Amino acid sequence: MFILKKALLGVAAVAVLSTLVFGRDVISYLKTAGSSARDAIKSEVPIEFEIQRARDLVTNLVPDIRKCMHVIAEEEVSVEHLNKDIARAETELGKQKDEILALRRDVDQGRSTYQYASRTYTSNDVKRDLACRFERFKSAETTLGSKRQILTAREKSVSAAREKLEGMLASKRDLEVQIENLDARMKTIQAAQTATSVQLDDSQLARAKKLISDLNKQLDVAQKMLDVDGKFSGLIQVDTTPVVPEDLSNQIDEYFGRGTKPAVADKTVAERGSL
Repeated sequence: MFILKKALLGVAAVAVLSTLVFGRDVISYLKTAGSSARDAIKSEVPIEFEIQRARDLVTNLVPDIRKCMHVIAEEEVSVEHLNKDIARAETELGKQKDEILALRRDVDQGRSTYQYASRTYTSNDVKRDLACRFERFKSAETTLGSKRQILTAREKSVSAAREKLEGMLASKRDLEVQIENLDARMKTIQAAQTATSVQLDDSQLARAKKLISDLNKQLDVAQKMLDVDGKFSGLIQVDTTPVVPEDLSNQIDEYFGRGTKPAVADKTVAERGSL
């Protein structure tokens, strides 16, 4: 109780303060603030939620559609029963008409007595019966006319209810198609937004390309080495160490034209060195 009083006092204080600050325009400010808050909250609601809400609203049309179908079924049953009732009444009126016309023909004969089903009736009895039958016929015919009017009205009601049902079903189908289109548009936009938000790192792409190029070069070198090893594999190993000829000195002397007098040449060079 104390908390409630405190809350009421707080609300009253806020109201008084608002009046002092904004004056007579406090109501306008409150309405504008409420409208802005409502718009802000609504703008934060996801589109997926709103589409699902629309789908739920369309689904909630089903009870109304079923109710309309139930009303139509009841009216159709009533029309069927009324049609049967009218058919029986028409048959009965036809029978009454035939009996009235038969009695009328008998009355026109002007006899004093008449015999029907082994019983004898006076002329006045037949006339009274004929008058009674005629009044009942007219009353039954009026009742039949009313029933026909009721039948016509109910048939119109059933037709109107069917048109309403068809309209509700068509509207429901149209709304379902529109909702599916909205859902498809939303998914398309979301996919486009996702595609535009993805940005590739060019430096990583360049490093990846360089690594692949280097690996290709390494594989090319390995392939070359494999091809070279294949060419020399299986050949006879030959000793390629050079052999020194025994007459190497003579070959050199002959090549340089020194003949066979190496000692004299060496002495002359020595003497020249001593001078």
